[in-house]
Amino acid sequence: MKIVTHTFKKLCFLATGLFLVYSCSNDAEKDEDVELTQTELHAILETEDVSGVVDTALYELFMNSGATGKFNSSNECYSAIYSDSGYTATFNNCVLNGTENVNGTLTVSYNLESEASSFTAMYTDFYVGSIKINGTKSYVVTANSNNSSISFETTSNLTLTMEEGSTISENGTKSFTLTFGDSLETTTFSIDGDWVVDIDGSTYTVAVNSVLEGNFACSYLNVGSMTVAKNGLSIIVDFGDGTCDDIATVIYPNGKVEEISLRD
Repeated sequence: MKIVTHTFKKLCFLATGLFLVYSCSNDAEKDEDVELTQTELHAILETEDVSGVVDTALYELFMNSGATGKFNSSNECYSAIYSDSGYTATFNNCVLNGTENVNGTLTVSYNLESEASSFTAMYTDFYVGSIKINGTKSYVVTANSNNSSISFETTSNLTLTMEEGSTISENGTKSFTLTFGDSLETTTFSIDGDWVVDIDGSTYTVAVNSVLEGNFACSYLNVGSMTVAKNGLSIIVDFGDGTCDDIATVIYPNGKVEEISLRD
């Protein structure tokens, strides 16, 4: 009996050792296999690029919410019709922030229960270029005392449908700050927050580590970092130190470092 017990203990010890080796090997292989591609990073950033193009337009229309009837903006391609509960904004072949044509109607409702300036925009088959947007995006708006910056805290539940039929969905909360300079080139923006992106069934959880920043003189984010959780592993994406280039540095859990171009 002692021999059997001793043998059993040895087998258990051996099995445990093999399990640990297998687990460690599996984890190492998992770390080696995980990859964040240029296409995935572009898709993760896509919803902000696309839905964000109308943010300042919606803010301008919101600030004129005391108007009655129809209001034509300083940009003649969009206008709004107001009611007591909100407004309907219509965009007709607008080119905003250098994007492709923006077309469609947004239904905006005021949050009457909040003391802050807040509203929700409902997207129904709204188009930015060939990309169709459906869903909702809520805004809480603050401006500093001298109006040199505007901040939007947004909560989004949006789905983007690409021209070829693929989809990107986003849920989460972001803080977006626009700081006005002497010109468009010296105007800067920053993004903070946590959100979840679903790309054709694959889920990516995003958390900003240090605030992401950019400016209108540069076509790319060039400051800050975020963590992207993919397949249970956390990948760091670093956008740089302020130098205007199209490169983001990707740092994997196993220490591997690579560069990804932000260029389309």
